Amino acid sequence: MIKHYFRLCFLLCWAWQLQAFAQAPSRLSVTHLQCQARTAPVGIDVPQPAFSWQLEGKANNLVQTRYRVTVASSPQLLATAPDYWDSGEVPSAQSSFVPYQGKALQSGRTYYWRVAVVTNAGKAQGETDGVFTTGVMQPQEWKTAQWIGYEALPDSGRVYPGVHGNGNKLGSKGLKRAVVPYLRKSFQLEKKVQQALVFVSGLGQYELYLNGRRVGNDFLAPGWTNYNKVCLYNTFDVTQQLQQRENVIGAMVGNGFFNINRERYRKMVIAQGYPMLRLKLLIRYTDGSTNEIVTDNSWKTAPSPVTFTSIYGGEDYNATLEQQGWCSAGFNDSQWQPALTVHSPGGDMRAQREYPLRVMDSFTVKKTYTAQAGKYVVDFGQNASGIIRIKVKGMKGAVVRVTPAELLDDNNLPYQKASGSPYYLTYTLKGDGVEEWTPRFTYYGLRYAMVEGAVPASLSKGGDSAQLEDITFLHTRNSAPTAGYFQCSDTLFNRIHTLINWAIRSNLASVSTDCPHREKLGWLEQTYLLRACVGYNYDILQLYNKTVDDMIEAQTPDGLVPDIAPEYVEFDGGFRDSPEWGSASIQIPWFLYSWYGDKQVLKRAYDMMQRYIVYLGSRANGQILDYGLGDWYDMGPKHPGYAQLTPMALTATAIYYQDADAMVKIATVLGKSADVRRYKTLADSIRLAFNNKFFTPATGVYATGSQTAYAMPLYTGLVEGKYRDKVFRNLQDSIRQNNYALTAGDIGYHYLVSVLSNGGASQLLYDMNKRDDVPGYAFQLKHGATALTESWPALRYVSNNHMMLGHLMEWFYNGLAGIRQTGNSVGFSNIEIAPVPVQGIDWVKAGFETLPGQVQVQWHKTGKQFTLDVTVPANTKARIILPGSHKTKEVGSGTYSFTDQL
Repeated sequence: MIKHYFRLCFLLCWAWQLQAFAQAPSRLSVTHLQCQARTAPVGIDVPQPAFSWQLEGKANNLVQTRYRVTVASSPQLLATAPDYWDSGEVPSAQSSFVPYQGKALQSGRTYYWRVAVVTNAGKAQGETDGVFTTGVMQPQEWKTAQWIGYEALPDSGRVYPGVHGNGNKLGSKGLKRAVVPYLRKSFQLEKKVQQALVFVSGLGQYELYLNGRRVGNDFLAPGWTNYNKVCLYNTFDVTQQLQQRENVIGAMVGNGFFNINRERYRKMVIAQGYPMLRLKLLIRYTDGSTNEIVTDNSWKTAPSPVTFTSIYGGEDYNATLEQQGWCSAGFNDSQWQPALTVHSPGGDMRAQREYPLRVMDSFTVKKTYTAQAGKYVVDFGQNASGIIRIKVKGMKGAVVRVTPAELLDDNNLPYQKASGSPYYLTYTLKGDGVEEWTPRFTYYGLRYAMVEGAVPASLSKGGDSAQLEDITFLHTRNSAPTAGYFQCSDTLFNRIHTLINWAIRSNLASVSTDCPHREKLGWLEQTYLLRACVGYNYDILQLYNKTVDDMIEAQTPDGLVPDIAPEYVEFDGGFRDSPEWGSASIQIPWFLYSWYGDKQVLKRAYDMMQRYIVYLGSRANGQILDYGLGDWYDMGPKHPGYAQLTPMALTATAIYYQDADAMVKIATVLGKSADVRRYKTLADSIRLAFNNKFFTPATGVYATGSQTAYAMPLYTGLVEGKYRDKVFRNLQDSIRQNNYALTAGDIGYHYLVSVLSNGGASQLLYDMNKRDDVPGYAFQLKHGATALTESWPALRYVSNNHMMLGHLMEWFYNGLAGIRQTGNSVGFSNIEIAPVPVQGIDWVKAGFETLPGQVQVQWHKTGKQFTLDVTVPANTKARIILPGSHKTKEVGSGTYSFTDQL
């Protein structure tokens, strides 16, 4: 009786609170509910997922004072008696990364959650409830599912780590062309299904089908990793695709980075195994019972029409080999062979957390060239990452070949010298009307495509063996949502923004790649040097968290974090071990904490960070590091490559100091006081050694006096306070003396942009980047670039889609628009808006989606009058600094207008 009494009291209290929240003013609401920084994610496999939300309301100065999160196994229980977690009312303004602290979550279950908040303007509740679905929560639950394939790679044929180059020294290894298999399993359903979830991994990549229809629309899934450490899997809810009686689940599996043979272009040769699949289909019936369909040798397999595929070399498809209905009920697979169970690659199974690659845009033909007899070249007008889709009709057995390229040679033919040659795609027609084909397991960076074996329909006179009805360029990238926008009155700077943005989006894949064609590797220096450039434009929280995982898995026993992660191939010298690259292992976790407020990444990566800075110390001589790649691709008298204008030791030691300084901050956040003292002592000793070696106090000159030599010590805090003004003047004078030309490279330009912007010299930045007669952004645009290139002068013999020099992007947002955090802010809880109206720009519009909500800035100037409109998201504060009077305004959330005299 007493138990029922307390239960009744609980329900009455809960109902009262719901009523109170329901009666809250409609203008106040909780929106943007996310679990693990995703909306309604499927496949969560962490025991304590984190919840986030935003507040929306018309009232100014809106601040959350309390929150309550509840989690339940059904919508009904969520509304009445949450059975998994009730946080109770928590007095806190925290609205992101609130950790789940309820009962143990079960595998393959959908959970429902709700947040109710109290603010200084009243109470609010989510307009809709949040939802998340778990993946495989316990590693042992994977034991029932085996890795299967069409064939097994013998141990004697294994090549890993990969071998750089053509692989000729491998003898017969890496020569066999792997079969790209069909895999299928038929099963019966006799009961009503409540929910069905499939957990699937295919190495290198897979496409999944159920009852004749594609499951999901991901491209090159799952994300690529160091497969002997981690194999990612994806989760899909396939409840609606099941049917009573016979069902068929099928897959095609390609090579990806798991197997790269010695045909066509290859950056390296790798043979970790032939294509393989691992899958669990969990079916939960309405009567409470469950059933599992898993990969084992009861599956059937046969070669697919994909006769060749390579992440680097292209793909071939023979439509005459198609087997219609192969993934549908009623198909006769009696001629297929049983699937082989194959050895595991060794990696732990982990749910993919970063956004998948998908087709995100498309381009039609802008111009067609008849380059040579039978060769037709089309121009899509934009250099980007992606794949080609063709529609053709013609005779059975006719072969259409498509060769993509980002540049053309003097004869208007594809120029692949800098992007990886040969790369091409072939399609063999089955002769059945208009046929459509898109490659499945490869991608490239391109603007142009040459078609052979088919005549464009507009040019055909009949009698051709094949006719090209249509060709479309599909842009693929990591599907992370767009976070920001920028526009200004200067058309050139809008074009520069677009130029850099296309390089960024073309290189957001499963890793942050250097280029979308020649290498496709996760070179690490750009991840932290361009962190804000990318972060202002895209939600990269999960992608960069994967980068941290990749670095942890790539770290060697002696503490080295190599220049690329995953490390598929061990390069030599500075291409494997350069401090400016490996320091991403410290700088990226710190960025994720400061930018997003993700404290867990600091805990997860702390051991890696400690081991790496110890490794750097082991390479130092008197706290000076003198090895690596230096200020890669700076503008010196020679062809770009290794640093020419700045001593390698200066850039390496400066980043060593920046790492030590970051470790002081990280240890402080984690409450490790002994480590704080240790890293502070280390930073002080590096600073002393650095200045003793590189600085001349009498002149205020660092080393060679290059842009990078000045900018790095200024940014990192290596310059003593009494010399700072002199050094900064020297930097500005050197730029003017060089007639405003850019000379800093891949490493130094980030620091140069930041130092000039932070130091009040944005006009100098504008003047430098306005020039189109010397190598730089404007120069590239003048010479026809549509994506940022690898070199300042847009050299044809290097990549023409590279984001590593895109540092000016940051200035558009935190300089011209003035959107940044205050000094001690974490996760943009305290925002500074300090726009800079440089001469030559009359207005700016910009916005950026922070975790609390969107910051918006719009300003324009007319003569000496300056007008500023800002929107500050709820649950944050902002400091507004007006550019003319330098007056400071402290405001809470809301929309405000200010005027000032310049």
